[in-house]
Amino acid sequence: MSKVKIIGAGLAGSEAAWQCARRGVDVELFEMRPVRSTPAHQTGDFAELVCSNSLKSDSENTAPWLLKEEMRRAGSLLVQIARECAVPAGHALAVDRIAFAARVTGAISREPRITVRREEVTRVDETGDVTIIATGPLTSDALASEIARLSATKSGDADGSENPHLYFYDSISPIVEADSIDMSRVYMAARYDKGSADYINCPMTPEEYSEFYDALVAAQSVEEKDWEKLNYFESCLPIEEIARRGRDTLRFGPMKPVGLKDPRTGKMPYAVVQLRQENLRADSYNLVGFQNHLKFGEQARVLRLIPGLENGRFLRYGQIHRNTYINSPSLLRETLQMREHPHVLFAGQICGVEGYVESIATGLLAGMHASALTSGSDITPAPRASAFGSLVHYVTHASAKNFQPANITFDLLPPLDKKIRDRKERHRAQCELALREFEEWLAHAATPAAAH
Repeated sequence: MSKVKIIGAGLAGSEAAWQCARRGVDVELFEMRPVRSTPAHQTGDFAELVCSNSLKSDSENTAPWLLKEEMRRAGSLLVQIARECAVPAGHALAVDRIAFAARVTGAISREPRITVRREEVTRVDETGDVTIIATGPLTSDALASEIARLSATKSGDADGSENPHLYFYDSISPIVEADSIDMSRVYMAARYDKGSADYINCPMTPEEYSEFYDALVAAQSVEEKDWEKLNYFESCLPIEEIARRGRDTLRFGPMKPVGLKDPRTGKMPYAVVQLRQENLRADSYNLVGFQNHLKFGEQARVLRLIPGLENGRFLRYGQIHRNTYINSPSLLRETLQMREHPHVLFAGQICGVEGYVESIATGLLAGMHASALTSGSDITPAPRASAFGSLVHYVTHASAKNFQPANITFDLLPPLDKKIRDRKERHRAQCELALREFEEWLAHAATPAAAH
């Protein structure tokens, strides 16, 4: 049996390596960090989370829950470690990002079937060993050029486009030290009291909101480099960009107060900023939805206008970084293989999914499919009704001309044969169908040679 090469030890690459190893397949896992870093990473650990620390909702019968439940049933290493490193986050699954990355790095490094190589890959042999490219949104320029070479040999798209890969700009939220928060000005709560009251909420009056808004839209942004053309991803807009769309857009977006009644007044504030616990020690919190493109000095000035953060000490300021992803609808099969080069697979954000959970899921699938390829086994895409299948169906069937990365949502799942008006009941039925079909598919997929 030949080995599998995996380029990138982020969320997708680490999960893919584990899935191959547990199926008895030898893996060469390439990671360029810390030999060469990226604009967003801070360590050389595998699966480092650079934006949020949240793996989204853990409430039963939600779309993120469904995807995580499918991964759990498929034996995901990273979902298991995430639960072991979880921090309080209401109804969401959030992790201590340092502990999480350390645990993943340890598990992968100790696996005898995985050989880790700390070096940058700049060339892919599309006719050799099965290769998974999981370099994420911060793929190096040299490898991006190699991906463009691989993509350039494809057949012409239906719309005439030959653009091999695209990009958008993603953002990082600020983190504040816990003991610099004035707890007398804030309150603990979870929206609609879902889960435990784990979020710190900074309430604003109309006057405080107005002052904050004016300062935010007037703040100076980081200068755009000559080669940059800011092309923000709609579901991860910098807060100042949201604010520029209207004076109340923040109050209906990241500063939405609905469902966050202040127990001290019994009333809902005019606007609210939520802080989510960053690590197990609870000594730092990130500002939920406050990714931005402002200069650090401007961030300090504006963010200290938030009630409770007047003396805030910021461990990390918000940033913008370039995210690269391929035009998957024109390049990939439903098995995540390249149409023109079936020994090359893509996984993670570079294949056009957005989010941690989605990246892990595509890594898991790519690992399963790559393992099957090495043994000459048939590969069957995940069922369309499942979260796995629906996510990959979108990535491989969306419009190549207007392709944008996507999170898992119920909109991606196929409609039920029978119409159900009640939304909760409809979602429950969709989840039941998804899990039933996923289990049937899983039973016939390649079985791990050895469980760990």
